[in-house]
Amino acid sequence: MNQCDVIVVGGGLAGLVAASELADRGKSVVIIDQEPEHFLGGQAFWSLGGLFLVDTPEQHRMGIRDSRELALNDWMGSAQFDRTEDFWPRKWAEAYVDFAAGEMRPWLHAMGMRWFPIVGWAERGGSFANGHGNSVPRFHLTWGVGPGTVEPFERRVRAHAAAGKITLKFRHRCSALLSENGAVTGVTGEILADDASERGWSTNRDVIGGFELRAPSVLVTSGGIGGDHDLVRKAWPRKRLGEPPKKMISGVPAHVDGRMIAIAEAAGGRTINTDRMWHYTEGVKNWDPIWPNHGIRILPGPSAMWFDANGNRLKPPCMPGFDTLSTLKEILATGHDYSWFIMTQKILKKEVALSGSEQNPDFAAKSWLKVVQQRLLNKKATAAVEAFKDHGEDFIVANGLEELVEKMNQKAGNLIQLEKLRAQIVARDSQVDNPFTKDAQLMAVHAARNYRGDRLMRTAKPHRILDPENGPLIAIKLNIITRKTLGGFETDMNGQVFNGSGELIPGLFAAGEVSGFGGGGYHGYNALEGSFLGGCIFSGRQAGRADTIA
Repeated sequence: MNQCDVIVVGGGLAGLVAASELADRGKSVVIIDQEPEHFLGGQAFWSLGGLFLVDTPEQHRMGIRDSRELALNDWMGSAQFDRTEDFWPRKWAEAYVDFAAGEMRPWLHAMGMRWFPIVGWAERGGSFANGHGNSVPRFHLTWGVGPGTVEPFERRVRAHAAAGKITLKFRHRCSALLSENGAVTGVTGEILADDASERGWSTNRDVIGGFELRAPSVLVTSGGIGGDHDLVRKAWPRKRLGEPPKKMISGVPAHVDGRMIAIAEAAGGRTINTDRMWHYTEGVKNWDPIWPNHGIRILPGPSAMWFDANGNRLKPPCMPGFDTLSTLKEILATGHDYSWFIMTQKILKKEVALSGSEQNPDFAAKSWLKVVQQRLLNKKATAAVEAFKDHGEDFIVANGLEELVEKMNQKAGNLIQLEKLRAQIVARDSQVDNPFTKDAQLMAVHAARNYRGDRLMRTAKPHRILDPENGPLIAIKLNIITRKTLGGFETDMNGQVFNGSGELIPGLFAAGEVSGFGGGGYHGYNALEGSFLGGCIFSGRQAGRADTIA
């Protein structure tokens, strides 16, 4: 006996979007999630809330000329699709760009979502126009960050729950998908003991019972593998990126454990492009952690000098904010799993931001006054950044280069040679007295300051790093931080999952990160930022509106 039309496995953003769309159509939905109720929204709650949008009023007001054609060129140049398995990922990519350039913003705006007026310029590429990167700023920061992105869909889900259309079952962990005659017909699993841990903390796995639910369709929206470093290393593309890091920090909570991938594979689902992944190189250990091995990503402006563990300056396109995976490969090629930013207090104040909703309380609170006070009028960096500078184990502050190098070597072994490092910084400093330069990074700084959004909030005026008036000097040890799975279950445009023979599995659907954000990897090899939350929204909506589901 069917207990509902659709079972949604996972209460993250993609699951909430799909469930709300299904209920709008009159479908009955059960959402199961292994975590407690106050974890609803999943990983998206902790995000910065950026969305990849195209040709928007926010861009127009900032003087940005964007178009669907330019965005598609950027996406395809970044994706670099080159496999037969990329048939559906390519279709999803094209459809997402159409969505981002069309209905996405007015649809979200009608639900009450708003965006910070200064559009961010993430993942700038640093190569040719037909290569990786965003040609123009497209990172639209949701007013209210991660919680503000989740809120419209959680509100819709809870309204449907109050009306009896959606049933929420927390602490219900799926352990198998039920199948009959080749079709998925339900789920079975364990009921876990209640847990009052704060959101994001690791919760207990104490089993107090079992459950079985049946429905014509099961939609898996359980996320990726970033919380399980063993799974990350197992999938690591060694030929393309080198050996995986011996040490990584976690950019996602422990519940992002990848359990449902093997469970849905056991039911016949086919995963593709699982060697494509997205991990950041600018991670710092959280001095006030929420989840195990908690890392925070620095969102850098373009000015900090970037050195490998041996004190060699990284070459373009390995510059702050330009090409994540090229930089990851370059760092790992040194045989070490960390690198260094060196900057001044002036650069720290203007350019260092921290990812995560809890690190941006002014944006999270939707307070214009706090934003102006902390980011424009404050003589220091934001309170969160200054707290990391004071308490974070990866931050070093010194009044001169000699002291800085001594502390760097104390922290990470005697690999940095003072005079070698000084020579590289002096050479860079020699380029700042003119508007002309042969230093590619300073060219990028000048280009960034041509955009008034960067000039106002994200890019410091070029200055000499070794001039004491710009100090103190700051070095930040940067760790590899896990984040996203770019591959996943191969699906058609309705989110229906294929089996290994290329046939659609009746009753089985996937959306969000577990589907590579659509089709099994709509990013290809590289992400353009804002496309993770955007992909959860788009793929959840596609599945929720599909005629083939339920």
